[in-house]
Amino acid sequence: MENIFINNWDSILRTVVIGILAYFSLILMLRISGKRTLSQMKEFDFIVTVALGSTLATVLLNKNVALLEGVTALGLLIILQYSLAAASVRSARFSKLISSEPRLIFFKGSFLWEALKKERVTEAEVRSVLRSQGVSDLQDAEAVVIESNGQFSVLKKGSLNDPSSSLSNVKWGDIQAT
Repeated sequence: MENIFINNWDSILRTVVIGILAYFSLILMLRISGKRTLSQMKEFDFIVTVALGSTLATVLLNKNVALLEGVTALGLLIILQYSLAAASVRSARFSKLISSEPRLIFFKGSFLWEALKKERVTEAEVRSVLRSQGVSDLQDAEAVVIESNGQFSVLKKGSLNDPSSSLSNVKWGDIQAT
């Protein structure tokens, strides 16, 4: 039961000093790399966000990891994320390779069952999303799309002149409404 609350004061001091330095290093690198690094736009953005948190925690708590090693790891993650984002902006083929496309899961009052199955989304979840957007009747919704980041977009009836134009980048595939 010894060391249950504290190992020694040196480890507390190390955690405080490393924590402050690593935190400000991370803030500086994130400011340099831009807003996208912490956004949850695509799968790889989310992965980098989780990895940054894990790396920061490791630097703070693992005495075997020096500050410069931790800052290097943080910088590497940010550079890789920046490189992937830049490559995906420049190449549609690369973008499709590393990220999913938005998918239509509800259209003109009908659930698209194959799309729901592929995305592992239930009818109840779609109904919940519709209610949260103030849509109480299915006929009042033009479409529901699950976006690349897992968020749902609801297009209400009458909000668009041509709903297919705003759905131009959405994966339709061979999905049949029933």
